[in-house]
Amino acid sequence: MTDRDKDSIDSGENTEVGQGDGDSMTLRGEADAADNSATATREELMLTLQDAQAKADEHWNQLLRAKAEMANLQRRFERELEGAHKYGLEKFAKELLPVLDSLELGLQAAVGEAANLDKVREGLELTLKMFVGALERFGVQVIDPQGERFNPEYHQAMSMQPAPDLAPNTVLTVYQKGYLLNDRLIRPAMVVVASTTGSATAGSGNATIDELA
Repeated sequence: MTDRDKDSIDSGENTEVGQGDGDSMTLRGEADAADNSATATREELMLTLQDAQAKADEHWNQLLRAKAEMANLQRRFERELEGAHKYGLEKFAKELLPVLDSLELGLQAAVGEAANLDKVREGLELTLKMFVGALERFGVQVIDPQGERFNPEYHQAMSMQPAPDLAPNTVLTVYQKGYLLNDRLIRPAMVVVASTTGSATAGSGNATIDELA
């Protein structure tokens, strides 16, 4: 074997060794890149997880605050409702106290030795006016249909009487006044109604009123 042939063999072997080292370096680089990519992915996942955990904690705290606010509102509503049941008539009672005072003063004036009936009557009229005013401030209206046409929605006929000078079904007498509470009937007025000529009995009068109703 000549020296030239030996040099060729050595050169080939060196070339193969060089190629082997290059392949190893390439594989090692790819492995490092894969490791770096996996590390970056894990870091991104950790950041995403931490962000999700922070949002979950924030939402949980918001839920707890909302529940606490709802509980406070419920307790406040219960207290207000209890107070409304207990003291709902407080204002109405205050309006009636002056009426009570006036009645007591009128009673004292009536039983005294020097009782003056005119003053007692004047005091009673004033007390009645105060009482009616207190009722009106709370939406209570008086139904006093004297001389008006009978209205079955607000009046209740006790009897009928002939009244030639008045139109039939005119209210002749109010036995008992009626009352409305904010336009709702709480008691009808008890009345006597004018009948048609010749129908003086209560039975025939009631029939006429029923037909009107």
